[in-house]
Amino acid sequence: MQIQTIVAKSAFKAGIWIAAALTFAAVQAEEVKAAETPAAFVEGTHYERIDVPVETGLENESPAQVEVVEVFSYMCIHCYSFDPLLQSWEKNMPEQAVFNRVPAVFSDDWALMARAFYTAEILGISKEMHEPLFNAIHVKPMNLRDQNQMASLFNESGEVSEEEFTKAYNSFFVRSRVMQAQAKSRAYGITGVPTMIVNGKYRVDGRMAGSNQGMLDVVNFLVAQERRGN
Repeated sequence: MQIQTIVAKSAFKAGIWIAAALTFAAVQAEEVKAAETPAAFVEGTHYERIDVPVETGLENESPAQVEVVEVFSYMCIHCYSFDPLLQSWEKNMPEQAVFNRVPAVFSDDWALMARAFYTAEILGISKEMHEPLFNAIHVKPMNLRDQNQMASLFNESGEVSEEEFTKAYNSFFVRSRVMQAQAKSRAYGITGVPTMIVNGKYRVDGRMAGSNQGMLDVVNFLVAQERRGN
């Protein structure tokens, strides 16, 4: 009986030591994780302030809203790689965030893809055309310099007729939106894509943030900062 009591006490003490060791290990893991995650991202290191803030288009909306813009191009392989992660973020983005895209225009080919972006917008099929436009450049590929092939893609993926597509694609609205996007990119100080803009005030890219995921982490941080009014 005495031997059983001693064994039971030893087992009890061993259990305490194991539990303590596991707790200590868990605390260490949390400390390491906390050390690896900056408590706050630093201006000039993880993101940059835009010299002259750019109007967001939300001025007449709720002051609680914070605009997040991706400046991108369907021509850009890095934007294509980033897009699945960005779409996942969009589904779970902060409640106060309002997400928009602005196509960058660095060349004539990029201008054509910006026209495609705004053509999809005016036709009300932006979501339907987003991935097909990326895939037409980076997967198939298609010669979208050829307006007939572009019309065919819109017909296949967006179910619009060639006549509807042509009217929208060559419209003054689309051409003016492309010019506005080009001007906005200059105002943002964009030198490459993808780049994220928060509330027209801050510019974030993968180089500064360290990775695509890091870019979205900085965006979340800046959204929260704007929400607090800092």
